[in-house]
Amino acid sequence: MSNINSNKKKLSAEQRTSLLSTLKARFEKNMKRHKAIEWAPLQAKLEANTEKLWSLNEMEATGGEPDVIGYDKKAGEYIFYDCSAESPNGHRSFCYDHDALEKRKENKPKDSALNMATDMGIELLTEEQYRGLQQLGTFDIKTSSWIETPAAIRKLGGALFCDRRYDTIFVYHNGAESYYAARGFRGSLRV
Repeated sequence: MSNINSNKKKLSAEQRTSLLSTLKARFEKNMKRHKAIEWAPLQAKLEANTEKLWSLNEMEATGGEPDVIGYDKKAGEYIFYDCSAESPNGHRSFCYDHDALEKRKENKPKDSALNMATDMGIELLTEEQYRGLQQLGTFDIKTSSWIETPAAIRKLGGALFCDRRYDTIFVYHNGAESYYAARGFRGSLRV
C-alpha cells in the first residue's frame, strides 16, 4: 500500500487546465447524467478544491472517465462517479482489500481495490450507488466491479461485486482474495 504525501496531491497549472477541459467536454456530452447542474458553479468548486481535483485526475488517469452524476443540496457537494463503459482499466486485477492481499501466498495482485481507492482519495461505490449509476447508462456489460461490502460478509472472507448482464444488474459474492482481469472497481468522489 503506497502512502501519497499531500504535497504531491496538487496538479500543475497545465494539468488543471487539461483536466478541467476534459471534465467540461464530458459534462456537456452527457447532460442526461446531471440535467439540473450547471458547469460554471461546478468548475468554481473544483478550482477551490485542489486535493479533490487531484483525485479526479487520478480517476481520469486510470481510465475512470469521471463525471458528475448528482448534487447533494444538504451537504453542498457535487457527486462524481467513474463513468467509463467498462470497469476502469487501471482499476482491474485487484483483490478486494489489504487483508485479502496479505492472505494471498502466491500470485499476489499488485494491490487491492480498497488500498488503491484510498490512495486516490475516492471510495468504492455501494450497491445502491452502483444501481443508481446503471440508471444513467449501460455499464459493465463485459466487466464487473467490486462494491463496498458489508462488514458481516467481509468478516467471513467474502466480498461483493456487480455487473450488468441480460439488461439486469447482478450482485455476486466471491472470496475477497480473488482477482480477475475483467474485475475492477468504480469510485465515487464528493466535491
